[in-house]
Amino acid sequence: MTLSRKQLAILHVAKSKLGLSDNHYRGALVHLTGATSAKELDQSGFEIVMGYFEWMGFAPMKARGQDYGTRKGMASFAQCELIRALWAEYTRHVAGEDELNKWLLRSFQVSSLRFLTATRAAHAITALKAMKARAA
Repeated sequence: MTLSRKQLAILHVAKSKLGLSDNHYRGALVHLTGATSAKELDQSGFEIVMGYFEWMGFAPMKARGQDYGTRKGMASFAQCELIRALWAEYTRHVAGEDELNKWLLRSFQVSSLRFLTATRAAHAITALKAMKARAA
Protein backbone atom coordinates (compact mmCIF):
# COMPACT_ATOMS: atom_id res chain seq x y z
CA MET A 1 0.00 0.00 0.00
CA THR A 2 1.38 3.40 -0.94
CA LEU A 3 1.62 6.35 1.41
CA SER A 4 -0.98 9.05 1.73
CA ARG A 5 -0.28 12.62 0.67
CA LYS A 6 -0.09 13.60 4.33
CA GLN A 7 2.59 10.99 5.01
CA LEU A 8 4.59 12.13 1.98
CA ALA A 9 4.30 15.71 3.22
CA ILE A 10 5.55 14.69 6.67
CA LEU A 11 8.62 13.07 5.12
CA HIS A 12 9.42 16.21 3.15
CA VAL A 13 8.86 18.46 6.18
CA ALA A 14 11.22 16.25 8.20
CA LYS A 15 13.83 16.44 5.41
CA SER A 16 13.52 20.22 5.38
CA LYS A 17 13.59 20.65 9.18
CA LEU A 18 16.66 18.42 9.48
CA GLY A 19 18.40 20.34 6.69
CA LEU A 20 19.14 17.20 4.71
CA SER A 21 20.51 17.50 1.22
CA ASP A 22 18.67 15.67 -1.52
CA ASN A 23 21.56 13.19 -1.79
CA HIS A 24 21.54 12.46 1.96
CA TYR A 25 17.72 12.06 1.95
CA ARG A 26 17.70 9.68 -1.02
CA GLY A 27 20.70 7.80 0.35
CA ALA A 28 18.82 7.25 3.62
CA LEU A 29 15.76 6.00 1.72
CA VAL A 30 17.84 3.52 -0.28
CA HIS A 31 19.94 2.39 2.68
CA LEU A 32 16.99 1.96 5.08
CA THR A 33 14.26 0.66 2.78
CA GLY A 34 15.66 0.05 -0.69
CA ALA A 35 13.30 2.65 -2.15
CA THR A 36 14.69 5.40 -4.37
CA SER A 37 11.72 7.70 -3.81
CA ALA A 38 9.26 8.34 -0.99
CA LYS A 39 6.45 7.38 -3.37
CA GLU A 40 7.81 3.82 -3.42
CA LEU A 41 7.55 3.42 0.36
CA ASP A 42 4.94 1.29 2.07
CA GLN A 43 3.71 1.80 5.65
CA SER A 44 6.56 -0.13 7.27
CA GLY A 45 9.11 1.78 5.16
CA PHE A 46 7.52 5.05 6.26
CA GLU A 47 7.81 4.04 9.91
CA ILE A 48 11.46 3.02 9.46
CA VAL A 49 12.38 6.31 7.79
CA MET A 50 10.45 8.34 10.38
CA GLY A 51 12.22 6.44 13.15
CA TYR A 52 15.53 7.40 11.58
CA PHE A 53 14.47 11.05 11.27
CA GLU A 54 13.33 11.10 14.90
CA TRP A 55 16.68 9.59 15.89
CA MET A 56 18.33 12.47 14.00
CA GLY A 57 16.28 14.98 16.03
CA PHE A 58 13.05 15.55 14.13
CA ALA A 59 10.09 15.86 16.47
CA PRO A 60 6.67 15.71 14.79
CA MET A 61 4.12 18.11 16.20
CA LYS A 62 1.77 16.63 18.77
CA ALA A 63 -1.96 17.10 18.55
CA ARG A 64 -3.21 19.56 21.11
CA GLY A 65 -6.57 19.64 22.79
CA GLN A 66 -9.43 21.77 21.59
CA ASP A 67 -8.99 25.51 22.09
CA TYR A 68 -12.20 27.17 23.25
CA GLY A 69 -10.88 30.69 22.70
CA THR A 70 -10.40 33.43 25.26
CA ARG A 71 -13.46 33.68 27.46
CA LYS A 72 -13.62 36.04 30.41
CA GLY A 73 -13.69 34.19 33.72
CA MET A 74 -13.31 30.77 32.12
CA ALA A 75 -10.35 28.38 32.14
CA SER A 76 -7.55 29.37 29.79
CA PHE A 77 -6.19 27.11 27.07
CA ALA A 78 -3.02 26.61 29.14
CA GLN A 79 -5.05 25.51 32.16
CA CYS A 80 -7.05 23.04 30.06
CA GLU A 81 -3.86 21.59 28.54
CA LEU A 82 -2.26 21.28 31.99
CA ILE A 83 -5.35 19.46 33.28
CA ARG A 84 -5.22 17.09 30.28
CA ALA A 85 -1.49 16.46 30.83
CA LEU A 86 -1.91 15.85 34.57
CA TRP A 87 -4.85 13.53 33.91
CA ALA A 88 -2.79 11.54 31.37
CA GLU A 89 0.09 11.24 33.84
CA TYR A 90 -2.22 10.27 36.71
CA THR A 91 -3.99 7.59 34.67
CA ARG A 92 -0.76 6.53 32.91
CA HIS A 93 -2.37 7.37 29.54
CA VAL A 94 -5.02 4.67 30.03
CA ALA A 95 -8.05 6.91 30.61
CA GLY A 96 -9.01 9.42 27.95
CA GLU A 97 -11.08 12.57 27.65
CA ASP A 98 -14.35 10.76 28.43
CA GLU A 99 -13.08 9.56 31.78
CA LEU A 100 -11.69 13.03 32.50
CA ASN A 101 -15.13 14.50 31.81
CA LYS A 102 -16.72 11.96 34.19
CA TRP A 103 -14.24 12.95 36.91
CA LEU A 104 -14.96 16.65 36.29
CA LEU A 105 -18.69 15.98 36.58
CA ARG A 106 -18.28 14.10 39.88
CA SER A 107 -15.79 16.52 41.38
CA PHE A 108 -16.70 19.93 39.96
CA GLN A 109 -20.22 19.50 38.57
CA VAL A 110 -19.16 20.43 35.02
CA SER A 111 -19.39 18.02 32.11
CA SER A 112 -16.34 19.23 30.17
CA LEU A 113 -13.20 21.34 30.44
CA ARG A 114 -14.85 24.07 28.39
CA PHE A 115 -17.27 24.76 31.24
CA LEU A 116 -14.62 25.16 33.95
CA THR A 117 -14.16 28.63 35.39
CA ALA A 118 -10.60 29.83 35.94
CA THR A 119 -11.00 29.34 39.70
CA ARG A 120 -12.35 25.81 39.36
CA ALA A 121 -9.60 24.99 36.85
CA ALA A 122 -7.03 26.01 39.47
CA HIS A 123 -8.77 23.72 41.98
CA ALA A 124 -8.80 20.87 39.44
CA ILE A 125 -5.08 21.33 38.81
CA THR A 126 -4.36 21.26 42.55
CA ALA A 127 -6.53 18.16 43.00
CA LEU A 128 -4.85 16.32 40.12
CA LYS A 129 -1.39 17.17 41.46
CA ALA A 130 -2.40 15.81 44.88
CA MET A 131 -3.92 12.66 43.33
CA LYS A 132 -0.74 12.12 41.32
CA ALA A 133 1.45 12.58 44.41
CA ARG A 134 -0.63 10.08 46.40
CA ALA A 135 -0.43 7.54 43.59
CA ALA A 136 3.37 7.78 43.41
